[in-house]
Amino acid sequence: MGILSNIEPKEVFYYFEELSRVPRKTFYTKKASDFCVEFAKTHHLEYVQDEVNNVIIKKPGTPGYENSEPVILQGHLDMVAVKTPESTHDFENDPLDLFVEDGMIGAKNTSLGGDDGIAIAFAMAILASDNIPHPPIEAIFTTDEEIGMYGAYAIDLSELKGKKCLNIDSEIEGVLTVGCAGGFVYDTYIPVEWSEEDGVEITLSINGLQGGHSGAEIQKQRGNAHKIMGRVLNSLANTYDFNLLSTDGGSAANVIAQNNQTVIVAETEQAEAIVNAVSALKEEISAEFLGSEPDFILTATIGESKTVKAFDADSTSRVITYLYGAPNGVQCYDRTFPSNVETSLNTGIVETSDNTVRVRFQVRSSLKSKLEDMKNVMNMWCELVGASYELSGEYPGWSFYPDSTLRPLMIKIYSDMFGTEPTVETTHGGLECGILIDKKADLDIVSFGPNLPDVHSVKERLDIASTARSWEYLKAVLKACK
Repeated sequence: MGILSNIEPKEVFYYFEELSRVPRKTFYTKKASDFCVEFAKTHHLEYVQDEVNNVIIKKPGTPGYENSEPVILQGHLDMVAVKTPESTHDFENDPLDLFVEDGMIGAKNTSLGGDDGIAIAFAMAILASDNIPHPPIEAIFTTDEEIGMYGAYAIDLSELKGKKCLNIDSEIEGVLTVGCAGGFVYDTYIPVEWSEEDGVEITLSINGLQGGHSGAEIQKQRGNAHKIMGRVLNSLANTYDFNLLSTDGGSAANVIAQNNQTVIVAETEQAEAIVNAVSALKEEISAEFLGSEPDFILTATIGESKTVKAFDADSTSRVITYLYGAPNGVQCYDRTFPSNVETSLNTGIVETSDNTVRVRFQVRSSLKSKLEDMKNVMNMWCELVGASYELSGEYPGWSFYPDSTLRPLMIKIYSDMFGTEPTVETTHGGLECGILIDKKADLDIVSFGPNLPDVHSVKERLDIASTARSWEYLKAVLKACK
């Protein structure tokens, strides 16, 4: 018996729990891909598994639907892998440790992978069923969506017959997503020169921030640990003389950074004053959040006095300048959908190596011209601090399709079922839909899903009641596609 065995809809939560036993962080999806293949074999379904571990599974239509146009169900296998600082979870080998609390499903000390495990569970429950009316099903399970959407770029859709595509990768029930922003990952490499410095090591640590999805929650103005650390270091540098030894933190480009640990070396006689200054900054910054970051922690811990290898003064200055000054967060709101973010960027990862400090951003915009503008802005900042850069994971936006036949069908079904019209909107988050349409231009796509608060964080939850309603909605949409 599993943790979710007695929760309805049992068929959905059975597959969600089974998938949660399979490690599937981004770039480590072979086990999850093989899990899907074994599922297809067990149910005697046609399947294709490609070289990057994408899986397509096909199922004939049920009686009366045999000659209907196929419907595509699409989701991604990988998950954002984040955990609490004290967690020993190994995302390459360990199953998730699920729990149920207050009508929600979570995972102990880690992200849950409801984004996008619930899509896989919904699709498998349909594929395994023998009593749910549906047209022929073409289920697409892509890999490595969370960093670069590499699975969607690699997948071959040439043999698919379906035009209606249900992308189950949205996180708010009652919202039909019909467009999304494009984006890219931007890596800055700030060169570091080293020098020997005498003094006391002081470790500055930021923890306890809420974090979250940089597409879905960037507008909530949650604290970013790297930007806060940049502010702390800049403030200290105005009064005290110190050198950086390292600065590290964050879990992914598209996750609002929850932690940063930076080590400095300062004159011994200034150590206590620095600790006191950091304490005062902690109170100041906490007050600015007006209670929205209740668990925010900023500490300074004095270590040993010794001779250490540290960044030289120029490298220290350039790293602090970049962390403090480089843009972050919402840059502009959408003039067509004023409540939506148009352009943003997130400082996701900071990492010190032998000769560089790498700063990784996720940049997003619904306008191609603004994406180009953000590249120019980021390039300018690299020039200012003598850094180099790399672009990766670039993906196109998904434009609103005014002639959709799927969208009005789904609006009517939702209204009939729940007595209210769904919200129809575009999202600032990145979806694979634009890439899929580039490969198969006749696709008519709508994205939906159950409530999944706080994705890409250890607070990620899957709403059980919302999942049940979304399951009934999915079945009703499939039934209507005769």
